[in-house]
Amino acid sequence: MLDKMYPFYAAIIAMVLAQALKPLTHYLINKEWDPVQLFASGGMPSSHTALVSSLALSVGLVEKFSSTIFAVTLAFSLIIIFDACNVRYYAGQNITLTKKLIDDLTELGYLKPEDPIYNKKMKEVLGHTYLQAFGGIILGLLTSYLYYLTFVGR
Repeated sequence: MLDKMYPFYAAIIAMVLAQALKPLTHYLINKEWDPVQLFASGGMPSSHTALVSSLALSVGLVEKFSSTIFAVTLAFSLIIIFDACNVRYYAGQNITLTKKLIDDLTELGYLKPEDPIYNKKMKEVLGHTYLQAFGGIILGLLTSYLYYLTFVGR
């Protein structure tokens, strides 16, 4: 019997797997063990793209790739992936640049670091590179398809 919740389960599993892989990939890339990566946004692979690509494939397998719900899910997925690689990524880059500018202006004496606005903690890594997004897409597709073969498509 086909489990109608399969798309949701596959998507959640893909997202959790992506988050679980982040400390390992961080170590392989940076030679530094950082378990905080388990809960981080950004990094390799993208849990956002893993979730939405898994969801889109799962919906396509269950509801057929010619269905309206697959088209909606695919469009939603493309928006999320675009946002992760562009809007959120460049927002993080902008934060990095702004912090550097504040440091430089403070060093030159143009800013007073006592103002609380300059000491506000902001996260620099918000989005993903295209490679990180691609890693998430591959992980999401593999997770969804393997789940389908193992539990659903029998």
